[in-house]
Amino acid sequence: MRRLVLLLMATVFALTGTAWAATPTDPRIAAATAAWAKDGLYVDPDFTSIADGNEMLRVIAAAKTPVYVAVVPTGAWFPEKGDASLLAGRLAAANGKPGVYIVMDGDTTYGVAHEVAAYAPDSTWRDKDETLSAQLSAYLDEIELNDRYSPEPARTEPLPTEPDPSYPAERFTVGKAIGNGLGGGLLGLIGGSILAGIVLIVAAIAARRRKGTS
Repeated sequence: MRRLVLLLMATVFALTGTAWAATPTDPRIAAATAAWAKDGLYVDPDFTSIADGNEMLRVIAAAKTPVYVAVVPTGAWFPEKGDASLLAGRLAAANGKPGVYIVMDGDTTYGVAHEVAAYAPDSTWRDKDETLSAQLSAYLDEIELNDRYSPEPARTEPLPTEPDPSYPAERFTVGKAIGNGLGGGLLGLIGGSILAGIVLIVAAIAARRRKGTS
């Protein structure tokens, strides 16, 4: 029942098409930021059966940079419309603290660096039967802290839509039509001449053989 309510609320947000600033009440974000006031882990009630929370907290505590983890449902039917990195960025903006923000859905781990000089991979995938804490540990191993990375805020807006490639239609002209026709005709004549030559050669050879046997 709770998941149904969550999906309905997310669908309403998606259908309204309003900007992020006008829809800060995503229940997942509100719940996660409230939980992060205590520690760096939030697990949605629908995921508690698969989350090894105590071990995940140990992994978070051992991280080389502040880490905030949200184990929540995500997908194309939520406000982020399948862009889990966007959800992570919105979580970061709502929480307002520098660090690496991570979204986990049980199969894939997504993350963004927020106002820290670090590289965080867009996503990693779980191995077969891998626990959430193991997935989290594998993701954190990929984080690189280095001053060459600019400590910028995480993205909170959708990526711009790529325009469809368009090619100009070839303009029809009489000259092109004649040229194409002449070209095709010339190739036909050349091909026909070659074929006729082969036929004549074969016929001459056959005639010589008949004379030799007579």
